[in-house]
Amino acid sequence: MKKLISILLTTLLLLSSSGVTYAQHFCGAYEMMSKITLGEAELSCGMEMKTSPCEEEGQDEKHNCCDNEYTTVDVDDNFATTSFDFQLNPVFVIAFVSVFVMQETDNYNENIDFYKDYSPPPLGEDLQVLYDTFLI
Repeated sequence: MKKLISILLTTLLLLSSSGVTYAQHFCGAYEMMSKITLGEAELSCGMEMKTSPCEEEGQDEKHNCCDNEYTTVDVDDNFATTSFDFQLNPVFVIAFVSVFVMQETDNYNENIDFYKDYSPPPLGEDLQVLYDTFLI
């Protein structure tokens, strides 16, 4: 569960810092289309109309009823970044190489009888008779 939340938050941070934009195209007062884009993309419904100027009749300007609106998702640049400083200790490196990389296997005889000459001490008493425990 922690891994899933971590992946989700990392993806959210990546998308928010890459400039994800929600673009909407309006014709008049109605929303005709909307799209999620990277950056600002021009949306068009193909209905741009040329109208005559409202107040001044002598101008030849083109007035469109269509309009694009963009909502960009931004992230604050105040999030904590972690830095990783890695330094190797030369004594550790030498010990690691000598133990794990250049290991030598010694061939010992595994059938050595260490206690061959050892004899156990004699019993002072017969314990089975002393405690009256007999196997039947």
